[in-house]
Amino acid sequence: MHFIDSKAALLTTSYMLLLQASRRAIAPAAFSTCAPLHNYLSRSTSSSSPVAAAAAPASSIKNSKKTTSLFVSTQPTAASSTNQTSSSSSTSSFSTMATTSDDASSANEQQQQQYPIAMSEAERYLFDLNGYIIIRDVLTPDQIAAAHAAIDAHLTDAIPRSDPTLRNAVEGSPMYGSGPPRLDLGGIFEWGSAESEVFKSILAHPRLVPLFHGLLGKGYRLDHIPFVLMNNKGGEGFQLHGGTVDCVSGDYNHNLAYTCHNGSIRSSLLGCNVMLVDHNPGDGGFCVVPGSHKSNFKMPEGMVDGINHSEYIQQPATKAGDVVLFSEGTVHGAMGWQSDIQRRCALYRFAPATCGYGRSYFSPDGVGGATTAPSSCTWPLKFYDDLNDAQLAVLEPPYANRLDRPNIREDGSVEITQRSDRKRQHDKEVFKTKYF
Repeated sequence: MHFIDSKAALLTTSYMLLLQASRRAIAPAAFSTCAPLHNYLSRSTSSSSPVAAAAAPASSIKNSKKTTSLFVSTQPTAASSTNQTSSSSSTSSFSTMATTSDDASSANEQQQQQYPIAMSEAERYLFDLNGYIIIRDVLTPDQIAAAHAAIDAHLTDAIPRSDPTLRNAVEGSPMYGSGPPRLDLGGIFEWGSAESEVFKSILAHPRLVPLFHGLLGKGYRLDHIPFVLMNNKGGEGFQLHGGTVDCVSGDYNHNLAYTCHNGSIRSSLLGCNVMLVDHNPGDGGFCVVPGSHKSNFKMPEGMVDGINHSEYIQQPATKAGDVVLFSEGTVHGAMGWQSDIQRRCALYRFAPATCGYGRSYFSPDGVGGATTAPSSCTWPLKFYDDLNDAQLAVLEPPYANRLDRPNIREDGSVEITQRSDRKRQHDKEVFKTKYF
């Protein structure tokens, strides 16, 4: 028996050495390049995660044939701690090492990866408990890299919130940082098909649709124009704000309200933070007061600035590619940014079918407002380029599902919900219009 065990152990050791040698033989060499102001992708991640390409159907995708891990070491320049956006003065280098190998799941590589078709009981519980939830690995490494490349190409368009009237935190507070203002970059849906694809994928991403349905209902819609938030080291955050009961005034805030009745969750306005860099503990960035979506009182003095009761304010740790969904009825803000890596996240806001907070969908290019004809109720026109039917459905203005609203099905297709032909005919006869 001892002889057999020793022989088996020797064979196992030999096999492992051969396997390691073969993997070293196929590992590509490290390479380095330059990119302005980002130093991104500080996580190790795998392409076998259940995530989809930008326009993948909501029901399934195919896994890649290899498992890839990306490791990035950063060498920040002096410009990384300023509010400069010019690529000529803010170039930093990074090196990426990609290691590709077969793993134990290779037998299933050609199988389709299924997404959930409904919000899970665990997700419902955690969101109802805390007022926010983190969905891991929504974007792939390739999608994260594409988002950064697009941002880099438009860095000079970023607008610093340097005017005193635009500052979001009180100087000297934990939210203020050491002074550099936040940088806001708009236009992410208007950069053309190649650069905007990853950002538009969030509208009806197959991993997120079940949560959008569970938190907003069928027929959910984009409510605000999305944009990218950026902070260099020391950059300003945002004092706490929001709340179903406003955290400053104590007034009921129906525009942001969170409700749950008979097991049905609804948020009048849902924040969606797509994290494009790691937010490690202590880095700063998005912070939240868990459970505050159910609070009935305004905050104690000094808490909105993080000066008092800071132990109740949490900064969730997230990785590049994660998505944080939070009710705007949950008190939230941002701590000053402490990392050497530039903070980058894309912020979206969604609403139920009949709710509207923003108004940029009123007319072409967001101008004209109430004086514009109803047929002109659109988002900026470039928003509609290269969208599939599900993504287009999310750009509808606010109106009830029963009035011919396109709804996204569980499989990613779209159906029109409508009343009977007879009722629609009657309305047209009475009101002389297609809709009342």
